[in-house]
Amino acid sequence: MFESASISKIGGRKENQDYCDSKVVDYTGVWIVADGLGGHRGGAVASQSAVQAILDSWHSEADSIPQTIDNLINAAHVAILKQQNTNPQLSTMRTTVVALHIAKDKAIWGHVGDSRLYYFNGCGLIFQTKDHSVTQVMVDAGEITREQIRYHEDRNRLLRAVGNPDGVKPTILELPQPVKPGDAFLMCTDGFWEYVTEAEMVVDLAKSNTTTEWLERMELRLIARVSGDNDNYTALAVFITGE
Repeated sequence: MFESASISKIGGRKENQDYCDSKVVDYTGVWIVADGLGGHRGGAVASQSAVQAILDSWHSEADSIPQTIDNLINAAHVAILKQQNTNPQLSTMRTTVVALHIAKDKAIWGHVGDSRLYYFNGCGLIFQTKDHSVTQVMVDAGEITREQIRYHEDRNRLLRAVGNPDGVKPTILELPQPVKPGDAFLMCTDGFWEYVTEAEMVVDLAKSNTTTEWLERMELRLIARVSGDNDNYTALAVFITGE
């Protein structure tokens, strides 16, 4: 079984262009976080449309295999393209997406852009997604460290997004990940992970008995660090609680 909680706040902006939602049926569930690109008109529409399209396309009998996530993210892409073609004011809207699917004891995930997924177990942080961004390319080339992404001047320059006219190119976990009670996932937009380090995520997880408590501890760190003009921030936490 699963326990999950989420937060999505406007931060210092005029509009919240982040969106998240989930659906769980018995021992199967899907969780999604999206960040509409603020430089384009329709960012809020893009993120909500992407999440809703994934929920509408998902069915509880789906297996946790790469094709499942690929199909869901492509459904989001098609939904956004359709709105771009019918409404000229939304023709440039884009969004990031990160999606997690768990069926019984297997998880699979995929993402586009710089909204991230972190996977934890009793040993700490086991896995985190790699951004589709200019700064991640710089990390791969050895020009900066992963930690330096947070405050780099090019941090917001994305290389992939859902809604790009040249197609969507998600990165998807190659093989399903076995999960067990005690495992945890954190999915969040850049407005959240910019202010909360991976080490702090682990510390706060160890101190928390519920997903709500975990998010509250991390949000306190974020609030203490923002200057008032910070981006929207969204985070969704999932605990594996039983067989």
